[in-house]
Amino acid sequence: MSEQNYKVLPTGVEQGDFHQAIEKFRSLLGAENVLVEEAQLKPYNKIMMPSDDTEHAPSAAVTATTVEQIQGVVKICNEFKIPVWTISTGRNFGYGTSAPHHRGQIILDLKKMNKILHVDAELGTALVEPGVTYQQLYDYIQENNLPLMLSFSAPSAIAGPLGNTMDRGVGYTPYGEHFLMQCGMELVLANGEVYRTGMGGVEGDKAWQVFKWGYGPTLDGMFTQANYGICTKLGFWLMHKPPVIKPFEIQFDEETDIAEIVEFIRPLRINQVIPNSVVIAGVLWEASTAGVRRSDYTTEPGATPDAILKQIQKDKHLGAWNVYCALYGTKEQVEVNWNIVTGALKQLGKGRIVTEEEAAGTEPFTYRAKLMSGVPNLREFGLYNWRGGGGSMWFAPVSQAKGVECDKQYALAKQILNKHGLDYVGEFIVGWRDMHHVIDVLYDRTNPEETQRADACFNELLDEFEKRGYAVYRVNTRFMDRVADSYGPVKRRLEHTLKKALDPNNILAPGKSGIDLDKFTDW
Repeated sequence: MSEQNYKVLPTGVEQGDFHQAIEKFRSLLGAENVLVEEAQLKPYNKIMMPSDDTEHAPSAAVTATTVEQIQGVVKICNEFKIPVWTISTGRNFGYGTSAPHHRGQIILDLKKMNKILHVDAELGTALVEPGVTYQQLYDYIQENNLPLMLSFSAPSAIAGPLGNTMDRGVGYTPYGEHFLMQCGMELVLANGEVYRTGMGGVEGDKAWQVFKWGYGPTLDGMFTQANYGICTKLGFWLMHKPPVIKPFEIQFDEETDIAEIVEFIRPLRINQVIPNSVVIAGVLWEASTAGVRRSDYTTEPGATPDAILKQIQKDKHLGAWNVYCALYGTKEQVEVNWNIVTGALKQLGKGRIVTEEEAAGTEPFTYRAKLMSGVPNLREFGLYNWRGGGGSMWFAPVSQAKGVECDKQYALAKQILNKHGLDYVGEFIVGWRDMHHVIDVLYDRTNPEETQRADACFNELLDEFEKRGYAVYRVNTRFMDRVADSYGPVKRRLEHTLKKALDPNNILAPGKSGIDLDKFTDW
């Protein structure tokens, strides 16, 4: 094959060297697994952030199907100093989709590595490859009649457990803290070596998916939200499906109720009366997932007036805040906990309960009940129809599970979003003692002026929340450097010291979480 002129090149790599690398990738993986044409790369460059597509354009994409092939890719990348951005299913929509951190990186697409390697129904463990989706794993469990249930992020069917866990995503069941439920990783390091965490390094050991710690330093966390290795296998725990799952909703009519809601929920969560990750969802989040578009109510530019929010609330039978919980266990256990919950709600003196029987298959209750019951679906993508135009950024600060903290965060977020002509579309996810406050900054990316406002809005959200001591736990690729700075210079120096030791050629996902040897100078 004659040398071609590549439109996008990795930084510092010449046409001739890049062509040699491409030929080596073809020899290793097969020509059909090395993509360089613009049409082939277009799906990897679909972004929802307020930046130009060209800033995140990959130079190529390669697909691997074995650990040995990944080792070969890493070897070629080291030889030619080519940075590689790894994706599993690539469905990370609100956090950057499949696009690389910066222009010219090649994509290592692992979606073809989609084997469910092992499921132990007695112990409730699984071991999977990167391309396994939650829908695939759910189907496997159903087809084999296994007494297990999954926990996953909301747009679950096309996402996967490995990618979600490695970015420390959360779900909606009692196993909703996904990294907490992780047990054993296999990783290809930048030098091509294969490393297994926990008990995985012992030949023939059977406890890899049941005992996290192994011997010596526990390093699993070091590889999450990081670029120190390419995860090729992930073990995690699955919940045994209980005899009874009772999903329910509690609706609260006023946005000022948020502090009381959190104070009501927290003791029930800490004491495991309500064992799952509880969602407190705002009216626009629930309305959009139920099919409501902003244009159904107004075509005026700017933030949606409070009067219209109240009208949507009334029309769609929603609360200003919609609290989703579930009880799990035997009939007797569920009955006892139901009495505790309803008693606490009666003492609170506000909020109305909606049961599964009363909801009768309506949305958004149905998709919420599925999430809490371990049934994957795609309903939450309705969020993107609220404004339309393909713009979405997830702003995700964390707070203590205290009413006053959530009240402050909500008021601040709404004020900043409305200032920039955008809407508060958000929810709180109640962990054991923390609140993941997830806000979808939705905007029309086809409108340059609105895109500019969205960018300014996100920057202001980061700045103002940081001033008040609130930091985000995840962010899209455009703002990774900015968020890394908010965690301080000591953390950044340590991360880059590890990077320099493990990946001196800076080939694995430079820029991920702000870790990039080419840009960091604060040694």
